[in-house]
Amino acid sequence: MILRWIFPALMLLLTGAAAFAGATQGAEPQVPVLWDAKERLPKPDLAALPRLRFLTTTDFPPFNFLDGSGRLSGFHIDLARAICAELGIVEKCQVQALPWSELEDALQKGEGEAIIAGIAATPESREKYAFSRSYMQFPARFIMPKAKAFAEPILDKLRSKRVGVIGGSAHEKMLRDYFNTVQVVTFDTPEELYADLKAGKIDAAFGDGMRFAFWLGGSDAGGCCRFAGGPYLAPEYLGSGMAIATRKSDTALAAAFDYALQEISIKGTFAEFYLRYFPVSFF
Repeated sequence: MILRWIFPALMLLLTGAAAFAGATQGAEPQVPVLWDAKERLPKPDLAALPRLRFLTTTDFPPFNFLDGSGRLSGFHIDLARAICAELGIVEKCQVQALPWSELEDALQKGEGEAIIAGIAATPESREKYAFSRSYMQFPARFIMPKAKAFAEPILDKLRSKRVGVIGGSAHEKMLRDYFNTVQVVTFDTPEELYADLKAGKIDAAFGDGMRFAFWLGGSDAGGCCRFAGGPYLAPEYLGSGMAIATRKSDTALAAAFDYALQEISIKGTFAEFYLRYFPVSFF
């Protein structure tokens, strides 16, 4: 991934045009590209695999949910099926939904081969699982009223501006550490944050890009605001994103997922899914 600049002491990444499609305001929707097309991953041979059952949940829209007809749907469901197609094992592929609390036991008992439900790859979770590489990351973003929104470089432009953020969050710490020329205004709830932004009581809001994207595209925002600057990927603050979990011993299967995910990205299938479920891009 090509970076436009790096803040010292932290991999705070402002993703550049080579990593994202449509990198300027007003361009086509921006799609995250987390794979290096020049890296050639080996194609796995899964002929001996009797079954590939993905385990997920029904309560994490738009990633996994039940649609109006009660059918399991979502970004994760489409992604799992595309992975099976890339691996040439569609006939062996299954997706099963369980309560979140039952996923780990089901995987360890052999009732499924992988979990695709948003388990974060942390040092603690890596003690239990092997993970694919990340297929989705969640940048921090600023949002501002449309008429006042800044483009990069944004740091000096925000000097002394009142910027709202959810108090006690990782985003508050990140804002204070790396945008320390702003006046930080903390809020208890997103609703209070959005209300003050719309009312002009704060100049900008800082927080999770995905949550902001859904608000910007909804009726409550009323078309008031837009993203400004960014996106900012900071793993030390925000984590490494979403990955597919397998049993810790199934490292070969995790590597097979890496191959499939890269192919899905290169062929544009990931972009198709992303824009389907996130019409307001958070990148």
